[in-house]
Order: sequence, then structure tokens, then C-alpha cells
Amino acid sequence: MAEVRTGGDVVVESLTALGATTVFGIPGQHALAMYDAVRRSPLRHVGSRVEHNAVFAADGHARATGEVGVVLLSTGPGALLSLGALQEAYAACVPLVVVTSQVPRRGLGGVRTGHLHQLDDQQASARNVTKSTTLVRDAAAIPGALARAWALAQQAPAGPTWVEVPEDVLRGPAGTPRVTTLDADPGLPLAPRPEVTAEAASLLASAERPVLLAGGGVRRSPGGPQALVRLAELLDAPVVSSVGGKGAIGFDHPLSAASWIEDRHTTDLLADADVLLAVGTSLGEVTSNYETLRPQGRVVQVDAEPRVLGSNHNVLGVPADAAAALTALAEALADAPRPPGRRPGAEVAARLRREVEARLAAQDLGTEQRLLADLREAVPDPADTFWDMTIAGYWAWSAWDPRGGGWHTAEASGGLGLALPAAVGAALGTGRRTLAVSGDGGAMYGVSELAAARQHDADVTWLVVDDGGYGILREYMDDAFGAASSTELHRPDFRALAESFGVPAYDATLETVGDLIARTFDPTSGLRGPVVVVLPALLRMFAPTHLTTPEEA
Repeated sequence: MAEVRTGGDVVVESLTALGATTVFGIPGQHALAMYDAVRRSPLRHVGSRVEHNAVFAADGHARATGEVGVVLLSTGPGALLSLGALQEAYAACVPLVVVTSQVPRRGLGGVRTGHLHQLDDQQASARNVTKSTTLVRDAAAIPGALARAWALAQQAPAGPTWVEVPEDVLRGPAGTPRVTTLDADPGLPLAPRPEVTAEAASLLASAERPVLLAGGGVRRSPGGPQALVRLAELLDAPVVSSVGGKGAIGFDHPLSAASWIEDRHTTDLLADADVLLAVGTSLGEVTSNYETLRPQGRVVQVDAEPRVLGSNHNVLGVPADAAAALTALAEALADAPRPPGRRPGAEVAARLRREVEARLAAQDLGTEQRLLADLREAVPDPADTFWDMTIAGYWAWSAWDPRGGGWHTAEASGGLGLALPAAVGAALGTGRRTLAVSGDGGAMYGVSELAAARQHDADVTWLVVDDGGYGILREYMDDAFGAASSTELHRPDFRALAESFGVPAYDATLETVGDLIARTFDPTSGLRGPVVVVLPALLRMFAPTHLTTPEEA
């Protein structure tokens, strides 16, 4: 009997030809032809339990491996449940390709045919959280649509793309030859215009107090960290890392001023620069220390997203990929004489670190510092870490030294639940044990993925810091209104819940949590697959925003 290929086969063949090895998602009625094709393909399918967690898992896979993350979704409720996680990928510029089914073609365009899961305009829901949306109406168009989506997902600024295929196209016969090769070259990175480079280089060459601010765009740009270090050394300028840019320059580099972005001393350093070069950052709410940053000198802002430029400050805007712009500036400044009044960058960076340390020492923050220090000691340097929106995570924004490992948070959009599913996707992609850190509130968003972690034997260590509720919201309400409401939570016994999934779990104290985490990473411990460590509500952590008092702000 001759083989009958379907539109679902064309989707899977196209993804395979584009280089996909792993796909994430949940099957649904309209998407079953895609899943049947996956069954007969070399692709590995990682099944999540909720659609937004499938996107988080693909997001973590993409961040940790550098590959494009792929998600397969079904129509209507499944597609809509993905949107919150897509907002994070869109804001953090993570390359994803989402392929979702649609109702049969005769039900498209708002026609009320009564199909299950039917929406008037499914694409419209995705447009606010993706770089592009495409509706394919014929199997022959699938390869080209996916190739374009694949290339666009990687073009700076990277981000998720969305392709819809109706159920009858997925189930119907494919009249196109088997897909074996597809060209999805994202093209050359966006380079800065020479005249803009010359103006920015002139400002930096004459600056006596230059400061570089490295955002997430530097980390995501191939070659960006190396280009950043080269330019910083040419200028002898200190480098502050934003939360997203942490890891663009090693904290052990003499010019690194670390990433205490929420500390007043760091804000003052940025404000005092006569030329502030901000690369791959919008200078947004967190990076500006909650809009208290008031630059006194010129600001040169580099970003591949033109809407970012000048959105918060008056800047010389350089629309360009981070690595391309940093390389062009270094070339322009290679032979430029250094102004005699330029302050040594290493001294400036060291002084800032001392000022931050003095502030920490003067405040009662021993619990917070000890927890982060013990975790840093416990986790091997190359390990990927994923941090949810939780007070321990907010401390990590400033205090965590990546030491060459992947550093990942949900701070781009600020939603809950990223850590565990993203860590599962990362661990399955890299084959290395990965750390996820959540609060008890965020843990409930992703706890279902313990089933996926167990099913796929993902080497993930999940630390749940259980402080009894939404800790940061409790603080915000206490500060603003004098009392908190709706922030206290009834929680499960996280240890017992994990064990019910067949996942080993341990209760920790502040004194033992570091040793327990370290044991999970020890290859001689015998621990394989997911492990949960629960730090109960025996401590009341304070957010690092307390480092800047309202009077100082």
C-alpha cells in the first residue's frame, strides 16, 4: 500500500529539515495529525500538562541550548493558555516557533460553524505576544511558512512566531514532495549605520567618566559578551550588568561592577556617567531602579528593537544588533587616545562593590545573604539556573554570580511559573542537572510539570521557598497600605506532593539547604531525575528593593 502523507507530515518534515530535534506541547483534537506524524519521526516530544508550561519548557530549552524552541498546540483553549508564557518569551527575546491547529477552513474568518474550540480570530489573540502570525490554508504552503517563521524567530530582536494550520489541512493528503531541505537563514545581524557609529565613538572617546550598561541583548547576541569585554577594556570603563544582562561579563573581571541594579550606589554610578552606553536594554523599570535613574550626561542606547530607543530617556539611538554595534565601536576607538582625566575603570568598579557591601553589612540581611551564598556554593559553575518571580529570585537578580552558567529569570514580563517547566526543557536539552527556584505561590503554577519531569527523567533540582504566600505582594501592600490582604495562601505539603509523583523530596532548613542542593548535583549521590527541596516558612525574607529607601529614592 502506497504511503499517504498528510499535512501533519509536512509540518513535522519541515521542522526536522529546519533543525528541530525536540518539540513541546499537548495533543488536542484538531492537532492530532501533527502528533501522529511526530510519532513516526525522529523528533522527541516532551509532553507538558498545561499549555503555558509547554511554552515555558520550550523557552528554557531555547535559552539553555541556543536552539529555536518548538511548540505544538491545539486550537482555542490550548492556544489561548499559551499566551502568558509567550509574553515572557516575547519580552525576553527568546526564539520560539509555535505551530497551532485551527478549525477546518470553512470555519475560518469568523463564520459561526459551531466547530469545537472555534474562535472568531485566533491569530488576533497571539499578535500581542509574537513577532508574527501566519495562517496556512494549503499543505504546499507549510514549508515556506515555517521557514519564514524559523528565520524571523532568530532575527534580532529574536522572539516567538506563530503558525496556524487548519485541521482539514493537517489531516488531508499532502500534494507536495517530502520535505528534506529548507533554507531559513536569518541573515546578517543588523549593523549600525557608519555615521551613527562615528557619533557614538566620538562621545565615548572624549568621555572622562564612561560607564557601560550591559542588558539582555548583549547576552543573546552571538559574540556579544566578547565584544562587550573588548570595548570595555579599550575604554577602561566599568560595566554594570542589568538583570537580563547578568553573565555578559564575568563578575571576576576587574571592570565588572556586578549587577546590583536595585541599589542606590549603582544608580548613582549610572547617573554620574558623562557618557552612558546602554546596550541591549530598554532602561526600563527595574534597570532604572524603579525610574529613579536620572542620567546627567549623554546616553548612547544600542538595541535591535527600534521601539526601545529613546523610550525612557533622551538618547543617541543606535538601532543595531549588540555584537555588531559593540564591534563597530571597538574598531572606531581602537586607536583613539585616552583622555588624561579618565578615571580608571577597575577602581570605579571596585569602589561600587565596596559601597554595596557596606550597605549590606549595615542592614539586617543575614538570612538573604546566607541563602544566596549557600546556593551559589552548592550549584556547580556551569549549571543553568531558572528563577521564578519570588523574593529569593529577586535577591538573585542582584546577588547571583552566574560564573559561566546560564542565568534565566522571568523578569522580562514578570509572570509566575517559569522556573520548573523551563528548567525541565533546559535539562532535557543539555543533559545537565539544572536548578529551578520558586516560591510557594509560583510553585503552584508549575507543580503539574513534576509529572512531565518524572516521565522524561529530567535532571532538575527544584527548590521551593515556602514563605506562606505571595511574599513580595505582602511587602508591597504592607508598605503602601499598612496591611496586606489576599496574599496568604493555603499550600499543600510540597514534600508529600512531590513524592506522590514519584519524585524524591526533602525538607530543608536555612542551615541544611545548601548541603541538600549540593547533594543533588553530586554524581556520586545516586540521585537521578527530578528532586525537590522544600525550605519551609521559617524565615521572612525582605526584597532587595529595601536596599533603596523611599527617602534615598
